[in-house]
Amino acid sequence: MARQRAYLLITIFALLLVLFPFLFWYGTWFGRKLSDAKIGEYLSDRAKPRHAQHALVQLGERMARRDPSAARWYPQVVQLASSPLIELRQTAAWIMGQDHTYAPFHEALVRLTADPQPMVRRNAALALSNFGDPAARPELLAMLRPYTIVSPAAGVVRYRLKLGEYVNPGTLVAHVGGAEMRSPLPGEVRELSRREGSTVGAGDALVEISADKEHAWEALRALWTVGAKDDLEDIQRYARGIPGMPEKVQEQAVLTVRAIQARQAR
Repeated sequence: MARQRAYLLITIFALLLVLFPFLFWYGTWFGRKLSDAKIGEYLSDRAKPRHAQHALVQLGERMARRDPSAARWYPQVVQLASSPLIELRQTAAWIMGQDHTYAPFHEALVRLTADPQPMVRRNAALALSNFGDPAARPELLAMLRPYTIVSPAAGVVRYRLKLGEYVNPGTLVAHVGGAEMRSPLPGEVRELSRREGSTVGAGDALVEISADKEHAWEALRALWTVGAKDDLEDIQRYARGIPGMPEKVQEQAVLTVRAIQARQAR
């Protein structure tokens, strides 16, 4: 009996080792289909932001399929675009570009191009280009240029990365005194502006990261629609080819230059 109990306990423990990760994955996987009732419930769930984000992702898929049932939740999407949580503003900005016929989406996206978080601004600018609004241009051009990460506080800087390393949004870049400095954007570390161990002030430039290849490609595609003559210098730099950038980025830059020049010739 003791041997059977031990075997049973080991079996249960093994099952739990499999079950717990599955339940966690199932609860956080945004690909899990939601019913209409669940989408409505999740969009209103302020206690669990991942529920609202899950609903936004599912709603975005419906909008991409031109499912007319999605329109009933549009006012809630606009509300979430003003959420204090970056993840919700970022996701709402992205899906609002799926329907350029809804005027409140347009208004919300224009507001989000001034968001303090660059990932929110970028998603908003990409979505806004679907409305043909040139207000997207400044942020789209910023996506083609290096980004400077500034110190969040005064103190001694201790870098956590080296030149050439790649960062994702949220990657720890440095400690400044007791404060963490994380990258808000993806890209490759191109420059460390201050020496390791030096004292810096809040707002001092510390790290420069390159434009991300996927962000550059998306920006060039959007500028194909809303780009103007003044944007050509940035775009032509990509059309000539930039080391490390994939061929599709250069090809898109060439197409975007041609589209802008064609508009200018009309």
